[in-house]
Amino acid sequence: MKKIALFITTLLLFASCGSIKSTIKNVDNNAPVPVLGNNNAFIITQYSKDKKYGYDKDYPINIFFRGTKNDTINQKYFLNALAGPKGEKITYTKLQNCCPFPTKTSDMGAGFLDVYELNWEGLKKPIILYLNIYERGQLMVPLGLSLKKE
Repeated sequence: MKKIALFITTLLLFASCGSIKSTIKNVDNNAPVPVLGNNNAFIITQYSKDKKYGYDKDYPINIFFRGTKNDTINQKYFLNALAGPKGEKITYTKLQNCCPFPTKTSDMGAGFLDVYELNWEGLKKPIILYLNIYERGQLMVPLGLSLKKE
């Protein structure tokens, strides 16, 4: 039922806006497929130097979920790899879907970004990250965050 509602919403958006062009600027179809490590977290070895990476809807974290039957599992694997800037344990909550864009990897021909809120003890204002399950890109730790210690 949820997918049907998403499909109808997508159709209405495309009909009302004419053609929607993708504004996502960091798609890399040659990026390696993420590798799952210990503790249900992806192995991430790079840190982004781009302040927009993950924080801007035009530069989302492109996780790509194809190959799994669960379209939310890769977001969890990615977020489980992260920690606060000093190694703080983070909590995260999905807030919403936003920002429709055309994609060839969706049966509907369109996708939405997932918006997540991150928190940790002592953080004054939550962090908002944009994640994209429809496209591939190099997985990196966004600026201001670190990798969880095992």
